[in-house]
Amino acid sequence: MKLLVTGAAGFIGSTYVRLVKDEHEVVVLDKLTYAGRRENLPDDVPLVVGAIEDPVVVREVMEGVDAVVNFAADSHVDRSIADQEAFARTHVIGTGNLLDAARELRVPRYLQVSTDEVYGSIASGSFTEKSPLDPSSPYSATKAAGDLLVSAHAHTYGIEAVICRGSNNYGPRQYPEKLIPLMILNALHGDSLPVYGDGRQVRNWLFVEDFCRGIHTVLERGRPGEAYNVGGPDECENLEVVSRIIELAGGDESLIEHVTDRPGHDRRYSLSSEKLRSELGWEAQVRFHEGLRRTVDWYRDNEDWWGPIRSGEYREYYEKHYGRALG
Repeated sequence: MKLLVTGAAGFIGSTYVRLVKDEHEVVVLDKLTYAGRRENLPDDVPLVVGAIEDPVVVREVMEGVDAVVNFAADSHVDRSIADQEAFARTHVIGTGNLLDAARELRVPRYLQVSTDEVYGSIASGSFTEKSPLDPSSPYSATKAAGDLLVSAHAHTYGIEAVICRGSNNYGPRQYPEKLIPLMILNALHGDSLPVYGDGRQVRNWLFVEDFCRGIHTVLERGRPGEAYNVGGPDECENLEVVSRIIELAGGDESLIEHVTDRPGHDRRYSLSSEKLRSELGWEAQVRFHEGLRRTVDWYRDNEDWWGPIRSGEYREYYEKHYGRALG
């Protein structure tokens, strides 16, 4: 297949491209925002710099492709709380542009990459694909809107569209505003480790390569018009994650600093992957203890990747958000 992969200069998208590029022809469309970087992509993968919000660019780059995989997203909840406009443009307007072009050009397959956060929080048990959407933040609300557009286009126009919703991803090349890379780099530098509230929020952790395998499985064999959840094999509280990072990266529990909780912070996410396992045979291969060790080792060994980030715009964001400068 010839694949158009949008937003693939980011964390999950670049991992997916690395997974599939030797078996398929891949073209990437990415507007290279702060979390999208050309160096995340293999040198032999062509990159078109542009936004999915631009219908002209979308149509030009989509000509002749066999499938679209849409990773394009503004993904940090904290930033959506501060300024929701960019999230609405990308997740709603951008998704609509992709769907319109896919319909007009008769692209055989479309996959929307989504998130467990569209379901909201769950006290016990796990969300299934039949659970109602109940998003809690501007980020998850706009992602849910994009999902609903995909479902509407499948129903109204009959396009072969599928949705893949993942639980909390982690792994190499994740921008360090997210919990795990933030804590790893702060621990390596002896900086304080800012934990929201009591740190007892529970997340269902999924190694990024497992999610990407799930996405490609759904792209190839998922039933049109359906959504598939891709949940991680382990869940634990954020405070436990931070403690494990301290053990692996070196540091001291005294570095942990409890800070004011995020507004509307969901308490627990959990996804059931039973549909994906029973219908398509996917299984997570990386348990959390192993994936976290591999992730810490990657950041320890790749200062050339994260060094420029900690010296740039990220430092300003961090100081504004947490009220203190990085060391």
